[in-house]
Amino acid sequence: MKKTLRYTIIALSVALLLLIAACSGDNDNANQKDGTDSGEKVKNAGELVVYSSRNEKFMEPLLDKFKEDTGIEVKLLSGKDEIINKIKEEGENAHADILISNDIGALEHLRQNGFLQGYDAEGIESIEEKYRAEDNSWYGLSARTRVFMYNKDEITEDEMPKTMAELADDKWKDTFAITRGGNGSMIAHVSALRNEWGDDETLEWLTKVKENAAVITDGHGDIRRAVGSGEVKFGLVNNYYYHQQLNEPTDNNVGVIYPDQDEKDMGAFVNAAGVGFINHAPHEENAKAFLDWIMLPENQREFSYASMEVPINPSVEAVDEAKKISDYKVSDMPLRDLGDVWEDTRALIEKSGLDLEIGS
Repeated sequence: MKKTLRYTIIALSVALLLLIAACSGDNDNANQKDGTDSGEKVKNAGELVVYSSRNEKFMEPLLDKFKEDTGIEVKLLSGKDEIINKIKEEGENAHADILISNDIGALEHLRQNGFLQGYDAEGIESIEEKYRAEDNSWYGLSARTRVFMYNKDEITEDEMPKTMAELADDKWKDTFAITRGGNGSMIAHVSALRNEWGDDETLEWLTKVKENAAVITDGHGDIRRAVGSGEVKFGLVNNYYYHQQLNEPTDNNVGVIYPDQDEKDMGAFVNAAGVGFINHAPHEENAKAFLDWIMLPENQREFSYASMEVPINPSVEAVDEAKKISDYKVSDMPLRDLGDVWEDTRALIEKSGLDLEIGS
């Protein structure tokens, strides 16, 4: 009896060992099937993929700080308008976790079409509701106010136009610079003009402005340099390009006009740069960690200061040269509405003859 019991225990032990070995083999096979081993899976758990339309020199210090603070590796893919199309093409097979964009209109357009997902980041209440999505799938972090930057050696403040409408006047032919029509800030600005003027008046304005512009550039950096050097008298830029030019060692005798400030005027248009949480993100928990991290005041400041933008959170200090949003009249178009008209605005810009891309 004792011998039989002993043999039974031995048999059961062998069977248990075989079962453990089989399970281990199944796990190895599973890892082989998906092309990774357990070490790679641990590594991937510490990764964040970011798509960005912002200049890499502004993004890299911010993302390096995130890696240093959290230990999460960051892969950055930078681009311009094609970043939005890439997210739409990937769809449910998303390759990226976070979108950092210079245009709220593009972010809201993606949200409306199901490409972003909501998340209530810690500290989200520090951003005023009108600067975030209704489900907090995106939110703005820094203001981008549309202004006229001018060369003080070429034109005085009194001589400068004071409203957007004036750019269509023949008086200003060959005196100023604008960006291509597909620039995100231009699309958002034209959307605000459509909201104020209607499509017919906006189309007429676009057509005249294209004819009057002395230079049409790919981006605003080219405009600020052209204004600083005196190649043109003034240019239509986002406000922080003025701050940047002031800090150049040369060609820095520039001034700024915040347009449409009279009581009857519509006010200056304010867009925002911000972040969006991509739907079907492959590293969701790391994306949430980033969204919580960027809400810390020191990181909101980091986001804005590199480019000399103005933080939307009023408790975060702005650069010395910048006006706070409360210091000037702002147009009343809610930024959430930009997504509704994003595609239509692009079509209207093309119809005017202002090319979306340089050389197209």
